[in-house]
Amino acid sequence: MGGPIRVEIRRTLGSHLAGASIPRRLILLDAAVLARRGEFERILIHELFHFVWVRLSNQKRIAWEQVLAGELRKSVNGELGWSAEWRKAVLTRADPRLRTPKWRRYACESFCDSAAWIFAGLRAHDEFTLAAASRRLRRRWFAEQFSDGRPIAV
Repeated sequence: MGGPIRVEIRRTLGSHLAGASIPRRLILLDAAVLARRGEFERILIHELFHFVWVRLSNQKRIAWEQVLAGELRKSVNGELGWSAEWRKAVLTRADPRLRTPKWRRYACESFCDSAAWIFAGLRAHDEFTLAAASRRLRRRWFAEQFSDGRPIAV
């Protein structure tokens, strides 16, 4: 496990609501996330899971990519956050097979958005557009991967 992760709230981050620096172990949040109920938790959890993503084994990352590739093969629309949704929209059919940087960025953002959906405790949000069946599959994947009782490494 790494050292502490510092969280700072800034008056504004411009066009972004948050950002994470893995090497600096720092999360920056725009003060606007405090204004909407549940938004702080959703965005903070999303950013925290960037630290989890970089510590996942390649085997777990590839397993997550397989979940996403299955959704794409079935033409499943929607996502669990805008950061993944806009990346998903620009993917080509070849990206998953070639594991392009575009595909890997989408996989990371989708992982973080899914974690935020699971752990933030929000029942509904404008950005939760993924079909219920795919949500259940993702929730099951997280439960299987992180159910061994060990803390999630950040």
